Amino acid sequence: MSVPIRRRRFAAIALASVAVLATATACGDDSSDSGSSSDGPVNLVVDVFGDQGFGYDDLYKQYEAEHPNVKITERGKGLGLGDYNTRLTQQITAGSGAGDVVALEEGTIVQFYAQADKFVNLADHGANDLKGNFLPWKWEQGSTPDGKVLGLGTDVGSMAVCYRSDLFKAAGLPTDREQVGALWPTWDQFIAAGQKFAAADKKHKFVDSATNFYNVVLMQTAGQGTGYTYYDKSNKLVIGENPDVQASYNLTAKMIAAGLSNNLQSFSNEWNAGFKNGTFATIACPAWMTGVIKGQAGDAAAGKWDIAKAPGNGGNWGGSFLAVPKSSKHAKEAAELVKFLTSSKGQTEAFKKLGNLPSSPQALADPAVVDATNDYFSKAPIGKIFGTGASELKPVYLGPKNNAVRTAVENSLRAVEQGKSAEEQWQAALKNGEAAGK
Repeated sequence: MSVPIRRRRFAAIALASVAVLATATACGDDSSDSGSSSDGPVNLVVDVFGDQGFGYDDLYKQYEAEHPNVKITERGKGLGLGDYNTRLTQQITAGSGAGDVVALEEGTIVQFYAQADKFVNLADHGANDLKGNFLPWKWEQGSTPDGKVLGLGTDVGSMAVCYRSDLFKAAGLPTDREQVGALWPTWDQFIAAGQKFAAADKKHKFVDSATNFYNVVLMQTAGQGTGYTYYDKSNKLVIGENPDVQASYNLTAKMIAAGLSNNLQSFSNEWNAGFKNGTFATIACPAWMTGVIKGQAGDAAAGKWDIAKAPGNGGNWGGSFLAVPKSSKHAKEAAELVKFLTSSKGQTEAFKKLGNLPSSPQALADPAVVDATNDYFSKAPIGKIFGTGASELKPVYLGPKNNAVRTAVENSLRAVEQGKSAEEQWQAALKNGEAAGK
């Protein structure tokens, strides 16, 4: 899952993360017997992140019923990805404190390639036999350059635009999802539609934030272009050399200049309040975002949201993996749980729970996914919207310090939102991104 850095932290969550860290360290084990197992009770800790978690609650119950000696505890739901990743990095480096199963987000898994020796090679637990259960590029992302299986894939992002049909109607724009998608074959036309909205509605903004817009455009542009963002595939930092990065930045600056952004920082308290108060009309919407919107906007907004095709072609933002640290006392059992949760059935169940789009071709072909609709989003056919073309998504390579560089660029865009020069902030993004990426 996620996001993208999505699921940002606030004061309350920061305090929670400190508490979780203390608990995690206390529960950790310095032993690294990755092959041993016990005939007695087995307590497995699963570390996840995000406002909604990964949607595994019912799967845990099923697994425990089928394995009476196993008890599963999940940690991290509600914890932002930034805090989660900082904690996990510390735990993996220390060799203790991490869960028996840990989630690795697509933007951070590459950084752990260099520490693959601190993770169980899931190939030693039969993972290679499951290769056909994952989209080829998803399998590749979960494997190190020397062929170790670091993690098995959970979801993929795919791409759409979620929009408030009631605000569109009031502004005189189409509300039917097919007609809405036809408004914006390109991102420039998306901006043009936003200008029409802004001319008719002075109270609401067209998009939630410049950074969400930027990240979606970048992942799509890079997927169709170079195939990477801030680092090339040899891990050389190329933030100032990759035309896809500057083109996405420039398009975002154009959107800001048109006055379309609500100037909110994603996953902040203000952003959450924006959903509840209905202050913006659209949001770049990978599949996992539907769960975020529902969780933040609440029941009062049910039926006001809908989903349309995103501008351009393809694109993926988000998605995660499950891995087993060598510090686990029950690596064999943990690896079996990973295989269960990432199975086509497990991915289908997580999709039904939260809308996280499977990375399993078998799950993507399951009628439960293909024919799925979402009542909250005006009965939108989410299986078809997000699932169409998912097997043809082009992956984007994300380097070892991708999130640090990305944060530097996002900070520059937020400064543009506050009235700073886009050209000056591009230079700041290059300078600060270079510093963060070294």
